[in-house]
Amino acid sequence: MAAMKKNESLSNSDNSRRWKRRELGLLILYAIVFYFIVIRRSLHISRDHHSRLHGLRPGWLTKFTHLPNDVSDAQWRNFRGNLPILTFVFGIFALVANTLRAYFDLKARGMSIVWLFISLIYLSYLHGACIIFILAIASLNYLLVKIFARKKYFSLVIWSFNIFFLLCNRVYEGYSFSIIGQQWAYLDNFRGSFRWHICFNFVVLRMISFGYDYHWANHDSRFDQKKHIQRCHVCKSGKTCYQLLQERSVQNDKYALSIYICYLVYAPLYLAGPIISFNAFASQLDVPQNNYSIRDMAHYGLRWVFSLVLMELMTHLVHYNAFAISGLWKQLSPMDVFIIGYGVLNFMWLKFFLIWRFFRFWSLICGIEALENMPRCINNCHNLEDFWKNWHASYNKWLVRYMYIPLGGSRKKLLNVWVIFTFVAIWHDLEWKLLSWAWLTCLFFIPEMILKSATSALQVESALGRFIFRELSAVAGAITITCLMVANLVGYVVGLSSINWLISHFLQKEGLSVLAGMFLTFYVGTKLMFHIDDAKRRRHYSKESGL
Repeated sequence: MAAMKKNESLSNSDNSRRWKRRELGLLILYAIVFYFIVIRRSLHISRDHHSRLHGLRPGWLTKFTHLPNDVSDAQWRNFRGNLPILTFVFGIFALVANTLRAYFDLKARGMSIVWLFISLIYLSYLHGACIIFILAIASLNYLLVKIFARKKYFSLVIWSFNIFFLLCNRVYEGYSFSIIGQQWAYLDNFRGSFRWHICFNFVVLRMISFGYDYHWANHDSRFDQKKHIQRCHVCKSGKTCYQLLQERSVQNDKYALSIYICYLVYAPLYLAGPIISFNAFASQLDVPQNNYSIRDMAHYGLRWVFSLVLMELMTHLVHYNAFAISGLWKQLSPMDVFIIGYGVLNFMWLKFFLIWRFFRFWSLICGIEALENMPRCINNCHNLEDFWKNWHASYNKWLVRYMYIPLGGSRKKLLNVWVIFTFVAIWHDLEWKLLSWAWLTCLFFIPEMILKSATSALQVESALGRFIFRELSAVAGAITITCLMVANLVGYVVGLSSINWLISHFLQKEGLSVLAGMFLTFYVGTKLMFHIDDAKRRRHYSKESGL
């Protein structure tokens, strides 16, 4: 009897694998057809409407394609335009810092002086005389941390101080020197080339990180380093993972003012991140990262160049962002509106991918490893939690460590998401559309969290049960992706005022058929993601088993 059950189980397993292989073939075929239609239609509408779009300029491919380059996104335009000078600065800073470290065998204190000198030169060019504001606020924060770190109400002090300046910086647009006194008003003529209060958002995160890491260093750590090393495959290999660097407190002398200011203004990560905790930064300032060899970094750089070429092709051939900026998408059919919306989100993902990886690459060469901000493609996320873990991942880690856990963690998850996403919206900018995006995201989070709680308690053993559960999960994934598209388009593209237009446009006869096709596409995409996850699990199991 036992042998019969075993044979039946093996037969079911073989049938399941065969079905999954056939299913994967059909899913890939659907994806190929989908992207063929999307790319073909994108090229067509870009060619037909480019004369009416804003933010287009002649590019290096224009003479071949007869299409201008889409530089309508200010953030991408500034980064792309300054890329040559940034690369030059990248090379000089890295050469100077690494040469001094090697020649004088500098450790944390010595390297902090080197990077502080280099970074202040960099900030002087960016912000001119406004570095006075940055250093003044940073010094006040340092003083508060040192005074109140051992107090029970430390969290209230550190958050109140930093949110106060986060809001004031925006409201007063970086202040004027004349508020100090008319004798200082002439300094307003030397405000640099970049608004300091925009960059200061990242400095706020670092000031809070320093405060909490110093606060926790004065308490017994709950982090079990030995157990972590036994479980972590990176640490077992002789390297040091980011979690260990972050959770392991540094010696008290590392919380010095010079290292603190160096951490706040560290040139490679100053403008855009990725965000790194104080503990991780100070540890690597002392002992440079050992996870990336020269060969690994060269490969990382080449992948970045390939991604840049891909972005150049995209912005020359299809003008997704220009359609959004110009408002011309309102004159298009529901199918074309979907394509533009989907294209804008992919453009945003690739833009941030390139910006963050550029600065992370710079930091890696200088011996400081920060978290990867985009570890997974936007088209490979089928639930909200995975999406936020893989979009601005270093910020997500920061929010978990310094907000989510102190607020009560999973015990108060339904309440925490509202606090955290409201802060995220305010941190980005004081705009109603960002608050709308934050609260929409929270609303979409609630059913997902309830569904996850229900499914974690559900034990499915039969083959039919597993099949039904997988199908329901794919449907849930399609709904989640649709919600993500709506939330991000409202927050970053169309604004809250256009949400009624979108709904009415897609509830018409033509729009309903597009909605059905969109849902089917997201269902197919979710099933493809399941296959990718299965392949990763098999590869991980093979590595763990030594096969």
